[in-house]
Amino acid sequence: MAETVWWGGRLRSGVALRVAPDGRVRPVPAELAPDGDGTRRFPGTLLPGLVDAHVHSALVDLGTVRAGGIAEVWDLGGVPEKVAALAERSRKPDAGLPRIRYAGPFLTAPGGYPSDRPWAPAGSWREICSEADADTAVAEARSAGASLIKVTAHAGGPMPAPATLSALVAAARAAGLPVVVHAEGAGTVAAAHAAGADMLAHTPWTERIDDDLLRACAQRMTWISTLDIHGWGEPDPASGIAVDNLRRFLEHGGNVRYGTDLGNGPLPPGINIREIRLLLSAGLTPDGVLAAMTETDSSTISWIPGGLDLADLPDSLATARVVGPDIHPRAL
Repeated sequence: MAETVWWGGRLRSGVALRVAPDGRVRPVPAELAPDGDGTRRFPGTLLPGLVDAHVHSALVDLGTVRAGGIAEVWDLGGVPEKVAALAERSRKPDAGLPRIRYAGPFLTAPGGYPSDRPWAPAGSWREICSEADADTAVAEARSAGASLIKVTAHAGGPMPAPATLSALVAAARAAGLPVVVHAEGAGTVAAAHAAGADMLAHTPWTERIDDDLLRACAQRMTWISTLDIHGWGEPDPASGIAVDNLRRFLEHGGNVRYGTDLGNGPLPPGINIREIRLLLSAGLTPDGVLAAMTETDSSTISWIPGGLDLADLPDSLATARVVGPDIHPRAL
């Protein structure tokens, strides 16, 4: 129980959170909460676990990320065996890690991004040589525990041919896995949309997306924000392009998830209040930002000890902590 609970898009009082046998957390009327040791009472506000939907666990300390207020992460490109081992550890209550959902390796054209980058460890990418290779690559990722597929379309080097990109999306869809595309450079957003991709790993920043394509993307795609990678607190021209694209995408009804590309440059390892401020500047309401940072069907809980302040959302969220066995709130 808490003084207030933010769940399902709004801030409420008189609500408790019940952890179901399957681990999912569900709000219930406060009067249904049992008395005794089975109920923990929190001052402030409880909400679904805060999620960073773009992280590279090989490049950050995930324990520090959790201590910084992030309850769950999406690893969007890593060595499958290493990420799977981390994800398994993260499910233990005393692991001190955020829960991890992961995509496995980057799927890329031979010689394509990020195989040519020094930060990408060996084994973190898989080259897709043909349409026939798509089914095998998706099956391998799924068998390694991936619940997402990450594909790269980087105009600065070799890219998957349109037929290959479409084959990867079709294989992933048949396996029940959404496809996240790293789209960087002229024409890559159009290519991702034409192939039927579900998500973009970044808000587009290398070109202003024309309104027809933007409207089409908004009808069925989700964009992961990653706005603060452009300038890291001192917005550069790419930041302006990205914020403008996101603002118009949202105006057309597009869906956005909070993600930071943690591991890419001097980003704070936890809640990034700069990212939150940029999302607000792009037109999201405070409740919209919270929706972008959470999942209603959550198995984790975040806590704001001083209570959620929607009028000062960035600074309020900067105090968030992940609820776990190490948290011992004082009595209300």
